[in-house]
Amino acid sequence: MASLETPPTHHCRALHCYSLGFPAGAPMVKFSKQFEAQLVPEWKEAFVDYWQLKKDVKKLQTAAGGGVVVPAVVASPWSHQKPPTAAHWVMRLPFLHPHGHHREPAAIQVHKKLGIGGSIDGAVAGEVYETGVANEAGFVDAEAAKAFFQRLDQQLNKVNRFYERKEGEFLERGESLRRQLQILVELKAAITQQQQARRSGGSSKGSADTDDLSISCSIQLGDQSLRGIAEQEEDGQETVTKDVTAKSTDEGLEDQLSISHGLGESGRHGRPNEEAAHKLRTLSGRVVTCQGRNVRINIPVTTPSRTVTAICELLFEDMLSQSKKTGTHGSDSNEKLSINKRKLHQAEKMIRGALVELYKGLGYLKTYRSLNMMAFVKILKKFDKVTDKEVQQIYLKVVESSYFNSSDKAIRLMDDVEELFVRHFTEGDKRKAKMYLKPNQREESHSTTFFIGLFTGGFLALSIGYCIMAHIAGMYTQQSNKVYMSTSYPVLSMFSLFFLHLFLYGCNIFMWRKTRINYTFIFEFAPTKELKYRDVFLICTTSMTIVVGVMFAHLTIIVKGNPSSAVQAIPGSLLLVFLSILVCPFNIIYRSSRYQFLRVIRNIILTPFYKVVMVDFFMADQLCSQVPVLRSLEYLACYYITGSYITQDYGYCTRVKHFRDLAYAVSFLPYYWRAMQCARRWFDEGDINHIVNLGKYVSAMLAAGTKVAYENNNSAGWLSLVVIVSSIATIYQLYWDFVKDWGLLQFNSKNTWLRNDLILKQKYIYFLSMGLNLVLRLAWLQTVIHPNIGSLDSRVTLFFLAALEVIRRGHWNFYRLENEHLNNAGKFRAVKVVPLPFHEVAED
Repeated sequence: MASLETPPTHHCRALHCYSLGFPAGAPMVKFSKQFEAQLVPEWKEAFVDYWQLKKDVKKLQTAAGGGVVVPAVVASPWSHQKPPTAAHWVMRLPFLHPHGHHREPAAIQVHKKLGIGGSIDGAVAGEVYETGVANEAGFVDAEAAKAFFQRLDQQLNKVNRFYERKEGEFLERGESLRRQLQILVELKAAITQQQQARRSGGSSKGSADTDDLSISCSIQLGDQSLRGIAEQEEDGQETVTKDVTAKSTDEGLEDQLSISHGLGESGRHGRPNEEAAHKLRTLSGRVVTCQGRNVRINIPVTTPSRTVTAICELLFEDMLSQSKKTGTHGSDSNEKLSINKRKLHQAEKMIRGALVELYKGLGYLKTYRSLNMMAFVKILKKFDKVTDKEVQQIYLKVVESSYFNSSDKAIRLMDDVEELFVRHFTEGDKRKAKMYLKPNQREESHSTTFFIGLFTGGFLALSIGYCIMAHIAGMYTQQSNKVYMSTSYPVLSMFSLFFLHLFLYGCNIFMWRKTRINYTFIFEFAPTKELKYRDVFLICTTSMTIVVGVMFAHLTIIVKGNPSSAVQAIPGSLLLVFLSILVCPFNIIYRSSRYQFLRVIRNIILTPFYKVVMVDFFMADQLCSQVPVLRSLEYLACYYITGSYITQDYGYCTRVKHFRDLAYAVSFLPYYWRAMQCARRWFDEGDINHIVNLGKYVSAMLAAGTKVAYENNNSAGWLSLVVIVSSIATIYQLYWDFVKDWGLLQFNSKNTWLRNDLILKQKYIYFLSMGLNLVLRLAWLQTVIHPNIGSLDSRVTLFFLAALEVIRRGHWNFYRLENEHLNNAGKFRAVKVVPLPFHEVAED
């Protein structure tokens, strides 16, 4: 009994582990809030249902009379107070007594058995725990106690199954990455060897030749039809099945390894017997024999240069296949392929990205493990307090010995990944490796909040002054200064609409963070570079303060009667300053975010040559709501570039036919870009829904075309066509908004007319949002009605309608990402899928 004099350290560690991850000295916060704030959002359903267990404990508390029963015995054996005596320990251990006269029955007995059962992610259950409640335990409500432990067992079994499944996925992914690194190192060594051979042979021809050094490998061309190759991905999930036959030169052993592993985070198996090759979607999908290995190289087609290269290689391979069939090349089906440093660099970047994502996933798994352990400790402690029974020690022994808490494979793999990364990608620099693997979150400064308030006040004051000055000068009316309304007003309206949109994006970020929607993962933003909502608000308030201040000064000069060309150039200069800041190469004013924005715009403009990712088509959708801004930008560019501001000929850009046609083309561009993105996504993924979505943007272009025709020819026939085409396009768009983008209107949902999973607790908000989206989608009616608000200029009315469309888009954004987040959570997808460049295949 001597060993019972001190509490087991393992239990002590478990009981105090709930302090992990929370800063010392932090204000006391309920554990349920801490738990919800730190869990992995996409894995929420796989965590312990702590809130339901609390409800079960409250039922027991109600049955006991509503008060918490405080034990009359000594403090818990795991506290830091005086160690308990042996007698106190025996009270908590079943079937032991210090004098051996009788056994005191335990309140519960936990049984472990092997069984097969379903799980939340389709895994096969291994160890299953069942708890039996003794009839002699003396619970006030025995049925409620049994229900509590039944639910607790379910949660423990769920956690074990999920942890084992995810651990297996990460282990297989880690093994694949080890093989990728081995192939990469061997190919690099081969190129280095060839480089040294050339130097020793005196064939050095400068640095250009060094960069083009390559190794030749034989290509084994197959007879497969390119269009007959099966899909590799389904909804962001990839499952690769490969057989690798490798001979160890050192030991002379032959290993047969068959691996079927999911590269996605859904935990579900894909189609088992499909060949994992995308010849149409990779830079090279061919099998090469190099350095004694058969390797398929898959570089995703994500850029225009890779797209053109892939098309050329595709045509070349088709010609070789046809030549082989017709016997032009005889029986020789092997050609040469050069693998140069550029391709190896692309492969290296892919492997590095995959290692970073694997490390991130392992970090999530570590968090999953510790948070669930905390939850079990806390809920059992509550149970003991309410029932005055000592079950915490008994059940915690089981929890601590269960798979999710006892397995250390993921922890060891995490250390291995860090070691591999340091060795292969940072040349032994651990600090640099930490920047990739454990990037520090940028801290928010209180000064940001201060300047938001400061510039908001400045913006409001200047706006009031501008409105008073415009009213005194008679601007914005039907009898206002035509030159000012045609040249200066577009600058103000363009900035207003743009920064209104940006402000709503800041509101979206605030709401996404508040509701735990993982927008940074969805958009693939770097955690160290993403804009926080305070940053967005600071940009908006600062920029609009500058814009309104300059336009106020400009209007004051105009009112004083100084309409010189220099004065007319002020709005254009303001626009030029903002464009210069946007492309400024210096590391000031959020350079990483500015360049990220420019890259996304580049990807949109060059669609479909760039691979389309979430942030690309999300931004293209925003542009569809900013057509008035694009038209104003086109007009101002024409007005200032052609020098019309010198003569104040504001009608020149609307009189000249090719400029007028360009303005119409700009109106169609966002819908065209979005349609091309749908076509590219269909090409990459093969999902017919993308073609249906393409039809939505084609209908929008047709509606826009009929409006343009009606503006040029005000006839009843064109008016009827506008109403018909616009009505069809609106119905099409509303269906896609509600059903596809928001995931609502599901008839079999447990939430009537909504969907099964809802982030917002108040259901009526979803119905109000659908109604608001319906009303704002009908803004096209202004083309038919031609509304006028008093004596205001028609351009002001159009500005308000354009602002309503921007508000609709900001409102749409929240539900679009909510649905995307729930889709990821439904598949437990918490880390990005990074395709691997090398795929070994067995020799025939």
